[in-house]
Amino acid sequence: MQRELFSEEHELFRASARRFVEERIAPFHAQWEKDGQVSREVWLEAGEGGFLCTSVPEEYGGAGGDFLFGAIFLEELARAGTSGPSFHLHSEIVAPYITAYGTEEQKKHWLPKMVKGEVIVAVAMSEPGAGSDLQNIRTTAIADGDDYVINGQKVFISNGQLADLIVVACKTDPAAGGKGVSLVLVEGDREGFSRGRNLEKAGYKAQDTSELFFNDVRVPKSNLLGVEGRGFKQLMQQLPQERLVIAVRSATSIETALEWTVEYTKERKAFGQSIAEFQNTRFKLAEIKSKAVMMRAFVDKCIAAHLKGELDSVTAAMAKMQSTEVLWQVLDDCVQLHGGYGYMWEYPICRAWADNRMARIAGGTTEIMKEIISRDLLAD
Repeated sequence: MQRELFSEEHELFRASARRFVEERIAPFHAQWEKDGQVSREVWLEAGEGGFLCTSVPEEYGGAGGDFLFGAIFLEELARAGTSGPSFHLHSEIVAPYITAYGTEEQKKHWLPKMVKGEVIVAVAMSEPGAGSDLQNIRTTAIADGDDYVINGQKVFISNGQLADLIVVACKTDPAAGGKGVSLVLVEGDREGFSRGRNLEKAGYKAQDTSELFFNDVRVPKSNLLGVEGRGFKQLMQQLPQERLVIAVRSATSIETALEWTVEYTKERKAFGQSIAEFQNTRFKLAEIKSKAVMMRAFVDKCIAAHLKGELDSVTAAMAKMQSTEVLWQVLDDCVQLHGGYGYMWEYPICRAWADNRMARIAGGTTEIMKEIISRDLLAD
């Protein structure tokens, strides 16, 4: 199906993004998987190439582009099977928090450095005892004169090893439940802040993921992002884009897995014919193709709605849930069609299978998405 979202400018950007991924990311990705993180140099290269924070306004060093530019870069990374660089978290999830809620001073100080890749950012929400349940986080930021003193622990934080700046969800009023949550900026060199080990995951091996520890970390009150006590609402306002980002990557990963599998089954022989000539293979590929086309149509519809400011949280939850569930089904089928080679790390389908199991968990689990959707469905 012909996609109708993109202008000529967008397609030129896609060509540049594809070339950058092919030349500056793909050749080094295997080594980054062994290292457990990507190089800081590639962040600087991405910034120099104009691929980071493309929607940040020009007055803060960005290109002032629409969401499509970020979506294109995300698609090209997914198409190449390069899961390591967490550029999308930096550009499409954290940067919008600072753009939307930051003071003028915060925006002028941080956004230009983020655009250039000089400062890498992360968002710290999940805790050992509170994953999707953000209202019950235990990390606190207690006012003390002109400062906040932060204590607590975060887990599963992407960019955790590399991050120079972290948006930390914490309780400024521990007795107020969700109304006591605030977002506070914490620089990576603050006394009392420390990083745990780089967590060893089943997939996303080139993406650094860490525990973060806050032991009497003192930051000025000027590091508050937005309004005290409004952090939970601020998080909820930004979650539709975060979930759309996951859906965009998932839709492209479905298409890519199909391309890899069609190519493999055409070449691989068994019992005197290609795997693709067996009826079971043809029928399975037909099913996957249909799923890919339908998912692409829905996700592109969601992108179009988001560009107009009309993507609601329930539709975003549906896009996130369904795209990741379909992706997991497709990847499992594609691994099966690859046979034993599908379980070998050297084959991209194996790495995609390991990487994308996480998609059903990140950004809110499938079960949380069902809760959001069903509550809206049954509301009076």
